[in-house]
Amino acid sequence: MALALKDRQQHTYGEYRQWPDDVRYELIDGAAYLMSPTPDLAHQDVAGEIYCQTANALQGSSSRAFIAPLDVRLPSHDEADELITSVVQPDVLVVCDADKLDRRGVRGAPDWVVEVLSPSTASHDQIKKRDLYQRHGVREYWLVHPVDRLLFVYKLQNGEYGKPELYPLEGETQVGILPEIVIRWDELVSRLPKDY
Repeated sequence: MALALKDRQQHTYGEYRQWPDDVRYELIDGAAYLMSPTPDLAHQDVAGEIYCQTANALQGSSSRAFIAPLDVRLPSHDEADELITSVVQPDVLVVCDADKLDRRGVRGAPDWVVEVLSPSTASHDQIKKRDLYQRHGVREYWLVHPVDRLLFVYKLQNGEYGKPELYPLEGETQVGILPEIVIRWDELVSRLPKDY
C-alpha cells in the first residue's frame, strides 16, 4: 500500500501546524502525504537502535542525533516558516549545525538521514524523499531494508546522490560523513522476527 495524498491542494507549514496531532503528515513541495499508522515493532527496534548507537557516538560532540517524530522544515529559499512547503519526519537524523535547531525542530537540511523502509513507505522513501533530500543538500542518506537485511547508502557528490552503495546488515557500517558513528548490526538483526 502506497502513501496516500491528503488532497490535491498545495499546503504550507503554517497550515500543517494547525492540523490535528493524532494524524501525521509530511509535506513534499506542498503536497500532503498521510504517514503510515504507527510503525511495527521491528521498524521501531531498528530506528531506535540506530538512534541509540548514534547518540552514544556523538556524546561530547556539537552534532546532535534525533529520532522521529520531529519536524524537519526544508525551505526553498529564505521564506518564513509559515510559507515552507516541505516538512518531513525522518526516522533518525543528525544535525551538525546548531543554528538549524529551534523549538519547532530543524530548519534546513540535516547532515545525515536514516529512513527504515516498510512495505507502505518504501517507494515514497526511495523516490520522493531521496529526491527531496538530494535537492536540499542532505550529505548522506541511508535506507535500511529490514526485510531484505540490506542498507542503501547515498552520498551527496556535486549536488547528486548517484547510485547507492549496497551493504548487508551485518558486522558494522561507518557513516561516511561522520566517521565517529559506526552502526553495529549483528545483535540488532538477531532480534528481528524471522518472518519480517
